[in-house]
Amino acid sequence: MVTGLWGRIEQQDFRSRIRGTLLGAALGDALGAPLAGLSLAAIRAAHGPDGLTGPAAAHGRRGRVTAATQLTLFTVDGLIRAHVRRDTGAWHPPTDVHRAYRRWAATQHDWGPDERRKDNGWLAQEEWLYARRDPDRACLTGFGDDVLATLDQPKNPAARGAAAAARSAPFGLLVGWEPALVLQLTVECAAQSHGHPTAHLSAGALAVIVHGLIRGDSLDAAVQRTLGLLGARPGHQPVTDALQRATAAVTQGPPGPDAVEALSPGDAAPEARDATHALAVAVYCALVAEDIAHGLRLAVNHGGDSVAAGALCGALLGALHGETALPPAWLAELEGRATLLELCDDFALEMTQGPSLHGPPASGSATGSATATATASASATGWLARYPRG
Repeated sequence: MVTGLWGRIEQQDFRSRIRGTLLGAALGDALGAPLAGLSLAAIRAAHGPDGLTGPAAAHGRRGRVTAATQLTLFTVDGLIRAHVRRDTGAWHPPTDVHRAYRRWAATQHDWGPDERRKDNGWLAQEEWLYARRDPDRACLTGFGDDVLATLDQPKNPAARGAAAAARSAPFGLLVGWEPALVLQLTVECAAQSHGHPTAHLSAGALAVIVHGLIRGDSLDAAVQRTLGLLGARPGHQPVTDALQRATAAVTQGPPGPDAVEALSPGDAAPEARDATHALAVAVYCALVAEDIAHGLRLAVNHGGDSVAAGALCGALLGALHGETALPPAWLAELEGRATLLELCDDFALEMTQGPSLHGPPASGSATGSATATATASASATGWLARYPRG
């Protein structure tokens, strides 16, 4: 795809899918939050035989999100800044995303925005983000310093959980990139906190599936392409197996909590769970979903990682169907919805019109060129205040 050649309809569809992906992930996160740590039996005891069927209170009220959504927002912020920094020739997206995660880490221990930090941009000034919402320990330790990890020397090499995958859907929105590059960038950024291949390859798989959906693939086709890319990666087998289990389960009986539970270790100890379980649940639920609400209910009602499975499933369904398919009543209660929408639209602008927002002004001698240059300069100043290059 060459974004500069998109027409209005294509750009509107792209924006709808961006919004669908990020809002869908946040809805799944918020829906799963009240079920964190509960077995399927405990979920049914608390919410009835059908489990949780709609938003419930967590962290003080309905619709509140967890660290999964917080980090997803900062992933988007980092990707926008990476594209902005191309103007300087300093093109290294893992560095920009890592810096964004460091800004998230500050929200986990600061009382509120630090006005003295000139590199914060607008997102880190959002006061509602300065709340601890069950952050994964590997994220806190991984983003606790300025050291940039590599795949050869990752952070927390034993960390196998789904928190890295739960923040990685935005990488799939890089529609101008080839899928192999999306996979590479995602795993490099996931390894900043979750160094085990099971974790960072699950994150990469999620991003590549989203990437296919944004480009117009069916979900099954996107999964098959992802399996092909994973095959060349060391340590891919658990992730490959998880995706194959998810697709096979579609034909093994009617969808329901028991089918979902079979894809997750359920009542097993938390250390027995890893990112592949949440990925398998999310893909299966997205494949069998009658609509987005149905898919999200399936994804969270099990004894595994309800938050991650909900966030991953929401991202997949949102990318597949777009913003207008999201359940409006759930959106009305979603914490941070205005911030999410603003960031979605900024990302769409950067991907489709970036050079006009902050690139060097074109020279020319035609009448009115000075006015045009001044207008472009003012636009760049405003954009760079939101997304500083530093």
